[in-house]
Amino acid sequence: MIQTVTSVQLPVDETLSIKRNRLLPEGVREGDAQSTGIPRISIVTGIHGDELEGQYVCYELQRRIKENQKCLTGIVDIYPAMNPLGIDSITRGIPDFDLDLNRLFPGSGDGDMTDVLAAGIIEAVEGSDLVFDIHASNIYLTEIPQIRINEKTRDALVPIAMHCNVDFLWVHSASTVLESTFAWALNSRGTKTLVVEMGVGMRITKSIGNQLVDGIFCAMKEMGAWSGDVITPKTPILSEDPNEVVFLNASTGGIFIRDKKAGDPVRKGDVVGRLVDPLSGTLLENVTSPVDGLLFTIREYPVVSQGSLMGRILKRGGEKK
Repeated sequence: MIQTVTSVQLPVDETLSIKRNRLLPEGVREGDAQSTGIPRISIVTGIHGDELEGQYVCYELQRRIKENQKCLTGIVDIYPAMNPLGIDSITRGIPDFDLDLNRLFPGSGDGDMTDVLAAGIIEAVEGSDLVFDIHASNIYLTEIPQIRINEKTRDALVPIAMHCNVDFLWVHSASTVLESTFAWALNSRGTKTLVVEMGVGMRITKSIGNQLVDGIFCAMKEMGAWSGDVITPKTPILSEDPNEVVFLNASTGGIFIRDKKAGDPVRKGDVVGRLVDPLSGTLLENVTSPVDGLLFTIREYPVVSQGSLMGRILKRGGEKK
């Protein structure tokens, strides 16, 4: 059932609407959905208009549910485009406003247009038993499927995140900017929200999308929202020590030629990639790993400036907790 959950007026007699598709178990009517006590899972993506990996997840999740509708025992709300103007224009933020929607939450019902939009989104999703806030990386980086969890919500979120079939759980420290994000706003109100990062901006990677869809079904099964068969999810690497994550930054500008891919194990001294000068045909720098570990982020966009992020390595990567 496709529904408009919030809308705001635009210039020239146009309306910006945020829509969801609500999937209900057989025999459950929309009017009864909130009073039955059955679990509700929300799949949210498209907060950033240049992050498209979640579009495939929304499609594939619905396709599988529709093929096995009798196994659906919970409510599944699909929100593919929280920033529809951004998706239409392949713009990360809200076009013409130069605003990052993921820095406007929880919003305000009596604020400007963007505040009202953010407040309406929170009102629609709040109260879900679990929310997947799905992001891709930007056009510059590729990420392995991972869930990022603020240390303040570690105890509530890590147990369910372990069932989600991702490669890596990154428990990170608090940051002031996080207080204006969608996930922070919901978690602070008691709605469990997992932030998924995977893939690369402006692209769809089916293998990564399928991996997360498998994990969503595993989480649904764990929460009593799905009675069908599921895979045995991967046991993710869990990192809770900020000193375990090593950042690779370019010491000079150039063109980056990648020699490793996201998810590769690396040893200290391994060449992750090379910075070259195509005009002179010279090697400017070998980007090497300073540690043994797991390369979970790698540079995708080849044009590099001094200081650009080239990759992230989890020290002692591959160890399971």
